[in-house]
Amino acid sequence: MSAHTQTAEKGQNTTLLCQESYVCSGTDEAIFECDECRSLQCQRCEEELHQPERLRNHERTRIRPGHVPYCDSCKGANGNIMHASMTGSRQIAAVRCQVCKINLCVECQKRTHAGGNRRKHPVTVYHAGKAQEQEEEEGMDEETKRRKMTEKVVSFLLVDETEEIQVRNEEDFIKKLDCSPDQHLKVVSIFGNTGDGKSHTLNHTFFYGREVFKTSPAQESCTVGVWAAYDPVRRVVVIDTEGLLGATVNLSQRTRLLLKVLAISDLVIYRTRADRLHNDLFKFLGDASEAYLKHFTKELKATTARCGLDVPLSTLGPGVIIFHETVYTKLLGSDHPSEVPEKLIQDRFRKLSCFPEAFSSIHYKGTRTYNPPTDFSGLRRAVEQQLENNTTRSPRQPGVIYKALKALSDRFSGEIPDDQMAHSSFFPDEYFTCSSVCLSCGCGCKKSMNHAKEGVPHESKSRCRYSHQYDNRVYTCKACYERGMEVSVVPKTSASTDSPWLGLAKYAWSGYVIECPNCGVVYRSRQYWFGNQDPVNTVVRTEIEHVWPGTDGFLKDNNNAAQRLLDGMNFMAQSVSELSLGPTKAVTSWLTDQIAPAYWRPNSQILSCKKCNTPFKDNDTKHHCRACGEGFCDGCSSKTRPVPERGWGPAPVRVCDNCYDNRGIQLDVAELPSDEEGGTLIARKVGEAVQNTLGAVVTAMDIPLGLVKDAARPAYWVPDHEILHCHNCRKEFSIKLSKHHCRACGQGFCDECSHDRRAVPSRGWDHPVRVCFNCNKKPGDL
Repeated sequence: MSAHTQTAEKGQNTTLLCQESYVCSGTDEAIFECDECRSLQCQRCEEELHQPERLRNHERTRIRPGHVPYCDSCKGANGNIMHASMTGSRQIAAVRCQVCKINLCVECQKRTHAGGNRRKHPVTVYHAGKAQEQEEEEGMDEETKRRKMTEKVVSFLLVDETEEIQVRNEEDFIKKLDCSPDQHLKVVSIFGNTGDGKSHTLNHTFFYGREVFKTSPAQESCTVGVWAAYDPVRRVVVIDTEGLLGATVNLSQRTRLLLKVLAISDLVIYRTRADRLHNDLFKFLGDASEAYLKHFTKELKATTARCGLDVPLSTLGPGVIIFHETVYTKLLGSDHPSEVPEKLIQDRFRKLSCFPEAFSSIHYKGTRTYNPPTDFSGLRRAVEQQLENNTTRSPRQPGVIYKALKALSDRFSGEIPDDQMAHSSFFPDEYFTCSSVCLSCGCGCKKSMNHAKEGVPHESKSRCRYSHQYDNRVYTCKACYERGMEVSVVPKTSASTDSPWLGLAKYAWSGYVIECPNCGVVYRSRQYWFGNQDPVNTVVRTEIEHVWPGTDGFLKDNNNAAQRLLDGMNFMAQSVSELSLGPTKAVTSWLTDQIAPAYWRPNSQILSCKKCNTPFKDNDTKHHCRACGEGFCDGCSSKTRPVPERGWGPAPVRVCDNCYDNRGIQLDVAELPSDEEGGTLIARKVGEAVQNTLGAVVTAMDIPLGLVKDAARPAYWVPDHEILHCHNCRKEFSIKLSKHHCRACGQGFCDECSHDRRAVPSRGWDHPVRVCFNCNKKPGDL
């Protein structure tokens, strides 16, 4: 039963026939269209069908020339045409299925008759007349006209996932947009994480819910690459992008593609459905702003000059609208109505050290969806308001947009090597590897954390560079290297087979040596009178090694001849002093007693301090009180005052604590000094003056001796003025506690923490020398 006089293949419908065939046989011309009956009816069928009381109120429309019925599937619930019209889902039919006997629009035909047996159903094509179209447009309101303008909009692939532009040229781009070449347009793009509904947002914001950009409930991303469509209502090019955090092989290329789209956009929508704004939103916008200022601004300006464009491509970057949809949480700023959401956004950028200076503006638009569907009206108003603002971004012709995209694609294209990609990880290696960094080249150690506690040295796979500050060169014997061995050698004062004094003599004559454990002495710096070559060019190879914090470094100046000479002289002086200590003490005590006053107790009778009873040792000094003449230690006789009754005055002299406190006691006449004792007293004063003078001379000689020691100090030794306490026991150094250097590490120690003796070949000490406890515990050669 056909509804037309012609077949569907010819695509004509000059006369609409009755679709009921209730009274007629389907050959009468249709006069009415009943929406409730969902059919076209002739005069006789219409009267007969609507005689019952319950069918009399059906809404019927008289058919005019060129009339095309509405789609039966697009009607609202219970066939309510008004409901369908309000929701915007009512469409004019394109075909009528002769088997199902229903009118279908293009979308409904694809949905219901695209597969299965229905695909073979014969259909009749409707062609609306111009009179009807004009009549319908005259009766439409503004909103309906806008909907009708977007009915034919389709999207197309602009750039694929490999950054290849899929339009051939400028004309092809304009043709696919289906717009005028002279039309001035703006570009709106959308960004966001995969699955956040970017395509759905664009369809409802710009195209009244039509699926211009493909959406899918599948797990795989339905948008791969960059898709574009033209909105004739707002005159904008709408660009849909691939979502962030999606499954892709070319992650770096996809990110670069997104930045190129952002560079040609006038307005960017960042879509997020997170209940709280995540840091990745701010980091993406901050990094995009930095890339825009650093790379794209200069290239866009160069494109303007190169192509001779009248409209500048960039004065400022695009505006940004953050579209935030929540379900369970409040919108940003709703807790504090006095605070503007945009200010909170800027504060969040500052906390993350992200500065979006490239964007002309950043706005926040939020919506809370208690029950679906999502309300896009607020976003639509915000977009239209930003598009009307031409102060920073002015509209331009579609050809200009294409040239800008083509210039950026030609400039920034190609594969990105894996070693240059910035990979991100939830558990980076820095969480578990050593945090030490080479002081010379800055590379990090690749060993596990706290590996030094197990005695494992630092290690890095990258090569180091030479630094004069650390002198991180290592010498290896060239002859051993050619035989397949790698033996480290160091310049030093003398060979290991030479005695200390013979080594010093050879050093004074022929300079330092380089000695290999296998080859022996392979180099002397002054072996010949002239023509001595550099060892690097003859006998050794140079390698650069890393300098890790806390290590001894690689200073190769192991010429310790001066220090060895001082050590020898000190040893001789110390030996002579120790051997002559006993006789010297005896002679000193006898001479002191000979010039001492008569009331002084002889030194041989003073065995302990008179006050504290501390026994005197051989190295301890005994002091006589000038008032009572008894012997005291230094602590019990440190006070001074004149003692005129004993002939000591008016200058203050040493007295004990008791005599200092009892200064008012007068002596008897018998105790006053006689003339003989007065002469002895004068001799004692002369002796003390001589002793003080000699002490000052010795003290004055200690000062240049310290300067000599600093000059003779090997380069790896810590200077004496920097050593304040023992490196091991932390005791503070004083006059009584001498400081000693470990010949291996160069740190300062007291005598108890550095009394071990061991050879240190790596530092040029081939004979046993002083080393600290820590270095003595190390296995192998030092």
